[in-house]
Amino acid sequence: MTDTAALLAALVHDPDASFVLIARDGAQSVELLTGDIEDVDLLADIPLSLEGVSREVFAMVPYRQVRERGFEAQDDGTPLRCLVVDRHEHLPLPDVVEALPQDAVPLKDAGFDISDEDYAQVVTRVIADEIGRGEGANFVIRRDYTATVDLGSDDPVHAERTAALTWFRALLTHERGAYWTFAVITPGHIAVGASPEAHVVARDGIVTMNPISGTFRHPSGGATKETLIEFLSSTKETEELFMVVDEELKMMSAVCSDGGRITGPHLKQMSRLTHTEYMLRGRSRLDPRDILRETMFAPTVTGSPMQNACAVIRRHETKPRGYYSGVAALFTPNAEGGHDVDAPILIRTVYLEDGQLRVPVGATLVRHSDPYGEVSETHGKAAGVLGAIGAIARDVVAETRLDPDAPAAETSLADDPEVAELLASRNSRLAEFWLNPQEDGSAGPFAGRSALVIDAEDRFTTMLAHQLRHLGLDAKIMPWHAVTDADVDAAQLVVAGPGPGDPRDATIARIARMHEIVTRRLGHSAPLLAVCLSHQILADQLGIELAPLASPHQGLQKVVPVFGEDASIGFYNTFTARVSPGTTAAGAAEVSADAATGDVYALRGPSFASVQGHLESILSRDGIRTLERLITDAFA
Repeated sequence: MTDTAALLAALVHDPDASFVLIARDGAQSVELLTGDIEDVDLLADIPLSLEGVSREVFAMVPYRQVRERGFEAQDDGTPLRCLVVDRHEHLPLPDVVEALPQDAVPLKDAGFDISDEDYAQVVTRVIADEIGRGEGANFVIRRDYTATVDLGSDDPVHAERTAALTWFRALLTHERGAYWTFAVITPGHIAVGASPEAHVVARDGIVTMNPISGTFRHPSGGATKETLIEFLSSTKETEELFMVVDEELKMMSAVCSDGGRITGPHLKQMSRLTHTEYMLRGRSRLDPRDILRETMFAPTVTGSPMQNACAVIRRHETKPRGYYSGVAALFTPNAEGGHDVDAPILIRTVYLEDGQLRVPVGATLVRHSDPYGEVSETHGKAAGVLGAIGAIARDVVAETRLDPDAPAAETSLADDPEVAELLASRNSRLAEFWLNPQEDGSAGPFAGRSALVIDAEDRFTTMLAHQLRHLGLDAKIMPWHAVTDADVDAAQLVVAGPGPGDPRDATIARIARMHEIVTRRLGHSAPLLAVCLSHQILADQLGIELAPLASPHQGLQKVVPVFGEDASIGFYNTFTARVSPGTTAAGAAEVSADAATGDVYALRGPSFASVQGHLESILSRDGIRTLERLITDAFA
């Protein structure tokens, strides 16, 4: 029988030992992983086998790995650190708690690295300059709570490890609802956290993603049904969740043959915070390292569209992210000779390096954001972590609820009929296409035809391509910069995709190239479907005015006229094509526009059609039907 106390003591006292402790949600044991460290450059280099023998590997994947996808990131040299497991034990939870240290870890010089006022100004700039210019729907900008840890020892390595295990014990004892509670102890890098969110799990050919968004900080005295209902009724919180589900469905559509199905929403209840969440599931046979690459990283901690979110983060965050918003990933050999992967997001985590504590926290900025409300959200998230590890006073109510002598059963607010009904009602706004199983597209109305989807740096194209395949088309995606004129000419149908930015700014290479593609298809009278940004470019080619909206339509659901039918469609636009109210034609194009404002929702003419909204979005309840109608128009 393992002597848990002696085992942990030996690891703490060995400065060269690397080990990981993991308590998964609901488990009555703590997993201990030990092994040698290998730092690698790329996800493909994660050493899952040696001389043909599969190996279990735990990896800490830093944010800077998004560069593997061609995205921007400050490079701070944080390693893609792999622990090649030579020992994996399950230790009884009570034994681990009993063996872990619990003396207080004093902190000094504590506070945020960016003042509240400065952070509020950053929020204001992002809303005005990024969302307001059409650069995206939402962005997560972080700041760090920092402090010096009073190690009080001549052996700082041992003292840091002891501090980490003290915090890990506190999380095991006082936090609840975490997907993983963990401590990662390696030379030069220590991380202790309680992540609420599984970013991606691949097991037995099934991929699961778990977008969580919206943060309800429990008020003094604890959460009540009334305060929770007020949170769930917030337009900002609801739209924030829908936007991140859309963004993660883009990833699911890239890695899963069936595009991914939505279940939920659910409440994610923790000790001091409550979140709303969905579950996305689909089938994939990709290597788990490829799945991880295609899903770097969660929009809940970056923003959308993903590529531009990384650029916005690069512009507005003053320091590199390190491991924050990356993932911890456990690759485990499976019976089929491959590996499963379980990868929670690295949030709600304390980092300890050279005696300095760092707790990164971020707020999701959307068009409805109040700068000081987002400041408060970062305080709440930091306090949730710091309270859980005992660095600040814990909530008395949380302590009472987690008292080991208290009754085990506790009524969950999620079980309240009124709360459950309010949650379930959200799905009435969503597209059934993504909620229900889909039929094989081989018998779709466009079977035997093909489409080239041009990605203008918004991976909504992956969802769009999945819908095209459902309609029978053989759809291929190519990035705007890789598409040649020959590719454009050879395609039976070109779908010019959405993307961020001002459609009038031809100084941007991406915008200029999309103008060229649209012009070329129009000139050849070849079938063209233009979406969002490309719809605006098409309108410009037809001589229709382009203008910024008074308020961005990022994650907005509207019922709009589309050539004789009203359609419920999701919008993610900051600019619009606009005609005089009542206008129904522009040259050879038929115009479908708002009767009051003249905002153009759709265009069609000889061999072309376009739409301002995102028919592929979960917000487009009439998306698949409208898409079929517009493709029929383009082929006419």
